[in-house]
Amino acid sequence: MSISVQARIHPSAVVEPGAVIGAGCQIGPFVLIGPEVRLAEGVEVKSHAVVTGWTEIGAGTVIFPFACVGEVPQDLKYAGERTRLIVGARCRIREGATLNTGTAGGGGVTRVGDDCLLMTGAHVGHDAILGDRVILANQVAIAGHCQIGDDVIIGGLSGIHQFVRIGRGAIIGAVTMVTNDVLPFGLVQGPRGVLDGLNLVGLKRRGVDRSDITAMRAAFQMLAQGEGSFLDRARKLSEETESDYVREMTDFVLSASDRSFLTPK
Repeated sequence: MSISVQARIHPSAVVEPGAVIGAGCQIGPFVLIGPEVRLAEGVEVKSHAVVTGWTEIGAGTVIFPFACVGEVPQDLKYAGERTRLIVGARCRIREGATLNTGTAGGGGVTRVGDDCLLMTGAHVGHDAILGDRVILANQVAIAGHCQIGDDVIIGGLSGIHQFVRIGRGAIIGAVTMVTNDVLPFGLVQGPRGVLDGLNLVGLKRRGVDRSDITAMRAAFQMLAQGEGSFLDRARKLSEETESDYVREMTDFVLSASDRSFLTPK
């Protein structure tokens, strides 16, 4: 066990032998920290939270009451193999959220990037990969093996099907079931998710140049209404575009995936 002398640990907390607690960490009452947990500097774990498994928590992350971080996967094929959960810096894991470790068949690691916000009751399944600055609103469920790009926002009570990829900067409306891949910067809404346009508000907030936004809107229309199959249109766009943003969209479409795509209406 390695506990920094600068860490503050409530007397009722249980820190199991082998855990590593960094400088400036705060461990609240009735917290359980497992033997293979590593907390970087300045992590705060509030009352009644559980951090277990082979889990690393990045500097400055806060874990709120009753969150369960690093438990074994919800997968009947899991046979006790030693797999990991890695959470980045400055994340906020709110009350009742659950994050599971990976599985041997899925790469062995579940990963959450930096500066993410996982609101009350959110779930991150085994082998899922979340980028930086991802926001999961209340009760969002990310199934196993999903890939969520940087700056994605997923509205409350939404569910993401296993193996689905959501591209960078996309936004998913509340109470939406997403069963297929979502283009970077896409806007998805409806009970059975429909690709309904681009996340224009998010693009403008990030200061994306007007010429790139115009090119992306034209590309979206071509993907929706151009000649040939969806993949044919993406290939043609990739060859013709001069916009890095449009090329990011086409590269996403043309890369390997275990799911089909949500296509424009």
